[in-house]
Amino acid sequence: MMRSLDIAATGMQAQTTNVETISHNIANMTTTGYKRRRAEFQDLIYQDMRRAGTMSSDTGDLVPSGAQVGLGVRTAGIYRINEQGTLEQTGNALDMAIEGRGYFRVTLPSGEYAYTRDGTFSLSNDGTIVTADGYPLSPDISLPNNAENITVDQSGQVQYTLSGQTTAQVAGQIQLVTFQNENGLAAMGQNLFTSTTSSGDPITGTPQSTGFGDIRQGFVEESAVNVVTEITDLITAQRAYEMNSKVITSSDEMLQTLTNLK
Repeated sequence: MMRSLDIAATGMQAQTTNVETISHNIANMTTTGYKRRRAEFQDLIYQDMRRAGTMSSDTGDLVPSGAQVGLGVRTAGIYRINEQGTLEQTGNALDMAIEGRGYFRVTLPSGEYAYTRDGTFSLSNDGTIVTADGYPLSPDISLPNNAENITVDQSGQVQYTLSGQTTAQVAGQIQLVTFQNENGLAAMGQNLFTSTTSSGDPITGTPQSTGFGDIRQGFVEESAVNVVTEITDLITAQRAYEMNSKVITSSDEMLQTLTNLK
């Protein structure tokens, strides 16, 4: 009887994780470049009350199916759904969205690299293109203080003109980075990811080349969260939590009945 209490408890814990994941998605429904998360679960080990394939008689008859009792559920992982978000036009010359695969690479204060889909860029006090937190793009791209008509083409080349001139100058080339296993990236907050052994080594390339997306100047990628889907999943998780709670209540009532018999 106590086994059902433990099983239901694992179910409640799993649905708590599920609700936490859904609430994180909803909280980030307006976060630039955010990819929704999905919790995945696995059943726990089983106890054999009667093993399939064992003999049931002296004549060698085999048990066709046996009897196994599961011990509940556990969280297997929380995966990012790396689908393309809608592109929103901003009109800001330094806003950039990636249409297709790839991440912008930025340099952290420690000198290490981080990766992001958030293309909300601006200029630092020395003219370097940086993120909202001041982390520079890698490789660095800088513009003079009298730069005008800044353009970024779909292949990532950054150009500008100087005041009073019409000839375009090249400021630099944006590079994108992809990974063999994007779900292996470790989220560090601030819309940034770091590579891990699971993600594989970063693969660097030019936008529009094979396996890499395009750059869209004056756009940002919206969050890929679908609110209707999240609310539906939230209701399902809530009902599953309630049913597991009901199992605990019912098991407690059955134990109380046994106690009263004694």
